[in-house]
Amino acid sequence: MVTKHASYPKPSTSTISIILLPLIIFILITLIVYPNESKLQAATSDCTTSAPYADFTERVKVKPDIRLLIGVLTLPGNYERRNLVRLAYGFQPEHSGHVDVKFVFCNVTKEEDIVLVALEIMKYDDIIILDCAENMDGGKTYTYFSSLPKIFDDEPYDYVMKTDDDTYLRLNNLVDTLKRLPRESLYFGLMTPCFGTKADHYMSGMGYVVSWDLVEWISTSDVARSHHTGPEDLITGKWFRDGGKAVHMYDATPAMYDYFQPPHLCYRHEFIPDTVAVHKLKDNLRWVKTLKYFNVTDGLKPSKLYHLP
Repeated sequence: MVTKHASYPKPSTSTISIILLPLIIFILITLIVYPNESKLQAATSDCTTSAPYADFTERVKVKPDIRLLIGVLTLPGNYERRNLVRLAYGFQPEHSGHVDVKFVFCNVTKEEDIVLVALEIMKYDDIIILDCAENMDGGKTYTYFSSLPKIFDDEPYDYVMKTDDDTYLRLNNLVDTLKRLPRESLYFGLMTPCFGTKADHYMSGMGYVVSWDLVEWISTSDVARSHHTGPEDLITGKWFRDGGKAVHMYDATPAMYDYFQPPHLCYRHEFIPDTVAVHKLKDNLRWVKTLKYFNVTDGLKPSKLYHLP
């Protein structure tokens, strides 16, 4: 017995037109009103395509308030001091600036230093080696400042600081202070001597900040090039006086000072909470007392692995 299937009448042309017409109209409206819809779907459906997202994040990225380079002038063989300074700067409160701390010395000549400094660079990438013979007051500071415009010509800083490896900087206080100061013709630090006429003043070598335009001026100035030997902090101040530069001199007293030992002086006193810099930390005990005052180890978590009083 053969079962016959029910037969249905074929839809007429007019019926097909009635069904397809709304769909065609909808497609036309979509293409006219949303011409980029197909592109957007293609971009979002491809997991390997990250350009639209990357472009968006670039536009909304928050730029730092300031860019500051801190050059710590030191010697190639001072490994222990560099590691101590790295630790001291590595555990500080967050700040709103972009701060790069670099250790600066002249040509490395000893065989052991060549290898060990190379390891440091590979590990930390925080060393600048200048093309000069190692010295204190024979032009090292001039070489440091005058070399920077070429080293960082693609992304200059707002400010550059010269400091020593026996100075402890509190980066958040330093950044907050600089944010309120001019971005040009700035010469900032501990003004010295305490007494005398303003014409004799310069910023102590413990650490001073100059704006980027002054760094560029040093790199091209005959004034600086022809006179760069002698006490480096005094010489730097003389450059600016003789060249008519650094119209904005800001004295950071009492926030920058030497480690205290009697008697009290204008640049030597006890620790204060608003400290920007402490100088003359010549041994580990002075560093320890300084870091202890500023509660640097408060973040140490209890563990079964160690016990400290």
